[in-house]
Amino acid sequence: MGAGGAAIGGGGLIGLIFLVVQLLGNGSGTVPQIDFGGSGTGSGTGATQDLAAECQTGEDANQSSECRIVGVINSVQAFWEGAHPLYQPATTVFFEGGVGTGCGQASSATGPFYCPADRQIYIDLGFYDALRTQFGARGGPFAEAYVIAHEYGHHVENLTGVLGRASRDRSTGPQSAGVRVELMADCYAGLWAGNAVETGYIEELTEADIADGLNAAAAIGDDRIQEQALGEVSPEGFTHGSSEQRQRWFLAGYREGTLEACDTFDVRTV
Repeated sequence: MGAGGAAIGGGGLIGLIFLVVQLLGNGSGTVPQIDFGGSGTGSGTGATQDLAAECQTGEDANQSSECRIVGVINSVQAFWEGAHPLYQPATTVFFEGGVGTGCGQASSATGPFYCPADRQIYIDLGFYDALRTQFGARGGPFAEAYVIAHEYGHHVENLTGVLGRASRDRSTGPQSAGVRVELMADCYAGLWAGNAVETGYIEELTEADIADGLNAAAAIGDDRIQEQALGEVSPEGFTHGSSEQRQRWFLAGYREGTLEACDTFDVRTV
């Protein structure tokens, strides 16, 4: 989708092990901006206070999906704060059913998305189940982490002006600006994954975890979704990239480990 006021995106724990004792703020006294209320307008202070009481150790994150999400968000934001001088923290809003945003009202059918107007990430809590039951992904903790990291990639794109520039091109297709925006966010997710352990919030990230992320990326490729919904693939209608494109760009970020490797607008074909 375009930028400006339009939403972007929507689209046993073994290996992904959380380490830090103070998950919320890494002992610094700060907390990530998270809203579990679903209003899309509040700062989520009450929710994070509750989570602060519940999510104190790495074991909490390994046992609780909500604490695990907090750990992922902390890790992603810690990475970008060190990786990009323009980075500013963003709020993550978790909702069920529907949510009001700076980009308008959204329902669960939208899936996870980023709203440039209010600079918030919105994730429907039911999407992770749909990822398995509707899209056929294996799921797993890192599949969830991939989705979060992808949406934070859109936040970085917004801060750096990529979304604004891409919004002038409303075309679709495998080489369109919209697809390049999505693939850049996939690459940024891989870039974080390659540095996740160094953020101090995650102790171990295995090849099995990466495989789960790649599996999730493939499950929500345009070709896979079109085939499932329509029984045929129409590349001219791509808006997010094919399964192969999404996997390849995630791996580009993960393996090459540089911002330059994720510049999908600097190559002829993606």
